[in-house]
Amino acid sequence: MNTAYVIVTVLAAAMTGFSAYSLLSRADFVVQSMVQYKVPEGLWTPLGLAKAAGALGLLVGLFIPFIGIAATVGLVLYYLGAAITCIRAGSYAHAAFPLVYLAPAVVAYGLGLAA
Repeated sequence: MNTAYVIVTVLAAAMTGFSAYSLLSRADFVVQSMVQYKVPEGLWTPLGLAKAAGALGLLVGLFIPFIGIAATVGLVLYYLGAAITCIRAGSYAHAAFPLVYLAPAVVAYGLGLAA
């Protein structure tokens, strides 16, 4: 296991964990966005839990690779869906934010394959 892989994986997990915490704790900036994107309030907790599971899966994936792969696939689908949701809501400027969270997970996956 190389150092870059571990660092990027921990960074991706931390970013995703922060995002999950922000959604689950109903931070104002997240609530405003979710309302703007017309995401039903009943989905906020499951979406936050999905992010939290992805963050945990990335960390577990450092020791059990197939869990990390599953977490990465799930996060890629989640963040692509989030970008599409932003675009559908007409919030084009915000569509880049999910991709910022997506990038470290994909890089970690690539570094894991290279290791």
